[in-house]
Amino acid sequence: MPIELRRAAVTEMDPATLYRLLWLRVSVFVVEQRAAYAELDGRDLESGAELLWAEEEGHVLSTARVLREPDALRIGRVATAPEARSRGVASAIMRAAVERCDEIGPGLPILLDAQEHLVDWYARFGFVAEGERHFEDGIPHRVMRRP
Repeated sequence: MPIELRRAAVTEMDPATLYRLLWLRVSVFVVEQRAAYAELDGRDLESGAELLWAEEEGHVLSTARVLREPDALRIGRVATAPEARSRGVASAIMRAAVERCDEIGPGLPILLDAQEHLVDWYARFGFVAEGERHFEDGIPHRVMRRP
């Protein structure tokens, strides 16, 4: 069965799919990366927020979130299950997130906070690092912008 890309606001999602998507985020960010932080930050419920995910046979393999900021759009919470890594799934999610941002706000910059070891990966999608390194939950990050 092929991998399917999906997108929806939290209020439009099937509860079981939402659960699997949030479970993936917690598994990657909180458990795997050992970053004890408020993964459920309330921003998923903001007006205009959308979740994107890739699924295969009902399993969520990768996810990202698109948020609307005052003068930009923001991609975040990009996570991929270990078994789906190196299969191009995360790249497909990023391409879909960038395309969605371009649909929502043509000409608006797209922002993200990249873990420093992924700066080159995000650069493949047109993002450029800005400013100095900062730390989020002990993990070095860089602000990136796609003009």
